[in-house]
Amino acid sequence: MDQLPKCGANYTPLTPLTFLNRASKFYANRTSVIYERTRFTWRQTYERCCRLASSLRALNILKNNVVSVLAPNIPAMYEMHFAVPMAGAVLNTINTRLDAKTIATILGHSEAKVFFVDCQFVPLAREALRLLMADSKHSLGAESSIPLVIVIDDIDSPTGVRLGELEYEQLVQKGNPRYLPGELEDEWDPIALNYTSGTTSEPKGVVYSHRGAYLSTLSLVLGWEMGSEPVYLWTLPMFHCNGWTFTWGIAARGGTNVCLRNATASDIYRSIAMHKVTHMCCAPIIFNILLQAEPKEQGQQIITSPVQILTGGAPPPAALLEKVEPLGFHVTHAYGLTEATGPALVCEWQEKWNQLPRDDQAKLKARQGISILTLADVDVKDLKTMASVPYDGKTLGEIVLRGSSIMKGYFKDRKATFKAFKDGWFLTGDVGVVHPDGYLEIKDRSKDVIISGGENISSVEVESVLYKHPRVLEAAVVAMPHPHWGESPCAFVALKKNSAGRTDDVSEAEIISFCRKNLPHFTVPKKVGFLAELPKNSTGKILKNELRAQAKHLVVSENHSNESRPDHSQVRVPRYGDQILQALSRL
Repeated sequence: MDQLPKCGANYTPLTPLTFLNRASKFYANRTSVIYERTRFTWRQTYERCCRLASSLRALNILKNNVVSVLAPNIPAMYEMHFAVPMAGAVLNTINTRLDAKTIATILGHSEAKVFFVDCQFVPLAREALRLLMADSKHSLGAESSIPLVIVIDDIDSPTGVRLGELEYEQLVQKGNPRYLPGELEDEWDPIALNYTSGTTSEPKGVVYSHRGAYLSTLSLVLGWEMGSEPVYLWTLPMFHCNGWTFTWGIAARGGTNVCLRNATASDIYRSIAMHKVTHMCCAPIIFNILLQAEPKEQGQQIITSPVQILTGGAPPPAALLEKVEPLGFHVTHAYGLTEATGPALVCEWQEKWNQLPRDDQAKLKARQGISILTLADVDVKDLKTMASVPYDGKTLGEIVLRGSSIMKGYFKDRKATFKAFKDGWFLTGDVGVVHPDGYLEIKDRSKDVIISGGENISSVEVESVLYKHPRVLEAAVVAMPHPHWGESPCAFVALKKNSAGRTDDVSEAEIISFCRKNLPHFTVPKKVGFLAELPKNSTGKILKNELRAQAKHLVVSENHSNESRPDHSQVRVPRYGDQILQALSRL
């Protein structure tokens, strides 16, 4: 058997680019992309990607050159997920919520050769380029460090906005529709460069391989049980882990991409009804957008068949899942991170669970689940000994992963790459437990666990109780200083509006009393801060570092230092923290 070598007939490198080629042949006349009044078929999308790839090559874009893009969920953003790697280059999608300084840092660190900018973000890009040029003056090769800028005008409603001479549609039209991409030589070659959020440090560049992107895409299509010809609504940003690989996955199933420039409640409900949407991905924050929609935003739209939602990015409280499903959504929970090419675990549903009460089903759905098919292994370990924790649903450890969908490493950062890998495992930094049935559940980020008097308090568990309060819309729990126990929980909440349109009729004492009825007393928040909206990043994750910064200034009364376990304390600070309000104003 060893005398049977690889050849062109029995071995080709794995790459998600094959999904587009397949869709163009077998779903040629099926609608591939919808964006307001704009429509494309899979034959047209393939041709447009070929044209763009050939134009990039004409601009002297070479193998492994980085092509950056700053854009919302529009057709051009989708097309570049195929066109850029078809040109042999590496796609770098940039978070549109970042400030100019961070964008300049990413452009400089990635050594981007081309920078595509949507017309909506030209002012932001102009400032980022100004900062990049100012920084480049202090280094050699200043001119070569500034990328070629190409504006993406709105294809449905052109604005005429420009930043330089080149425009996206012009490149597409000038390109060769019969362009043939060179064959991929090595499936380990990079396909994408994604930067972590950088909320606590400088963003790190995560490099994906063609192989990892291909396998992760297949895993999620299978794990979500996505059938052929889905209609997928883009509420999840494509810049976030390449849309959790569904940028490639919808092509794999011959589906239709419904693009949204802005994920508002009215646009979501309108798109679902108009295009008969079957699938969408989102962070739990979208649930609140749907739940809090005004009647005029929801309109007369009625969801006649369940819309499958894959959610992740933050653990969804069971109480929130219970509220959103009656609207016509069927929720599947996933867990992942940038370094894992998006979702790495999916809470695969078991038939026997259908017989359980609805609240028990919601609790099961809130788990992060089991590994995607092409992940080699997942475990929860004690990092000191690297021993697996028992399957008791109680013993905490760090979630660790290994498999081909894990990143190649951090771009130009060997130290961080070395630190992320240990004994053949990728360390996620997330704390979790394993239930007796083998399903994993996140209890916290390691940095978010509150250690009070030597006992670990899961902020996620406290938050899940807060979400059960009928007036709480959003909740986050962080550590605050305590003179005796070291740390104690501090909650920040945003309230729903009442019938009078007010949010200030719930007191701190009421929230704390509610928690005392549903939690062990030592885990009850000792302070509750009320905000109009909790600070978040673009994917819906609450920025707990902003909240921790405020909580550091809180002081618990010494009167409670001698309690066997503190129940709640008085805090000598205003209810609204200036730092939090400043953070919100920057979003």
